[in-house]
Formats: sequence, structure tokens, C-alpha cells
Amino acid sequence: MVTDPIADFLTRIRNAQMARHRIVEIPASNVKKRITEILYDKGYILKYKFEDDNKQGIIKIALKYHPETKEPAIKALERVSRPGLRQYAKPAELKRVMSGLGIAIVSTSKGVMTDKEARTQNVGGEVMCHIY
Repeated sequence: MVTDPIADFLTRIRNAQMARHRIVEIPASNVKKRITEILYDKGYILKYKFEDDNKQGIIKIALKYHPETKEPAIKALERVSRPGLRQYAKPAELKRVMSGLGIAIVSTSKGVMTDKEARTQNVGGEVMCHIY
């Protein structure tokens, strides 16, 4: 049993990239689906597909690598808020990740979004992770 599904999601992607896998399969949830959509929109992954297996469902993610150097597009995935210590931030307190080169994924009352979207909509929330 996984006690922190978001940390498990990030760890599966991190481990697959270190092993140079092209595709990683992750058990699905609505929050994980939204995080996957954000990663795709921001260009960190190639493709994704949601599959229904009559249970929880599966997210298949095609990882993105540089064509020449074979370096992964995602340099780091860091869990910020965790079950033992939740991290919340107001819109003005949302810090830019790597001077704007990375993104923070925030769970707000208006849904899961990036830190930039949260600042423009003037909503705060739980800072789930940093990606760059």
C-alpha cells in the first residue's frame, strides 16, 4: 500500500528516466492525470495515454529525451508538500522555480495547476512538487 501516491508517481518517473526507459506505467487517479496533462503541456513528456483496466486505471507516459545527448527532459522532480508536513502558499508567496525555468504544481480550490496559472488567477494552495 502506498501512503503518498504523488511521491510514488514522481519516483516512478525518476526511476524510469535513470534506467533510460521510454515508457512508464503508473496507477491512475484524477490528480495524477492532471499532473500528467501539465507535464505534457509544458513539454516535459512526449505523450501520455489513460487506459481503463476495469479497476483503478493506468497512465502510460512516453518519456522525453534529448535526441543527441540522450539526456532526459526532466532534470529533477522534487516533492514539496508531503503527508507529514503539508506546504501551503498564498498567491504572492508562490516562489518561481529556478528563476522561472521550472514549474511548481499547486493544488488549489480551482483545481491542480502550475504556479504561474495560480498567480494569474490569484489563488493559493498546496505546493505539491517542483519540476525542472
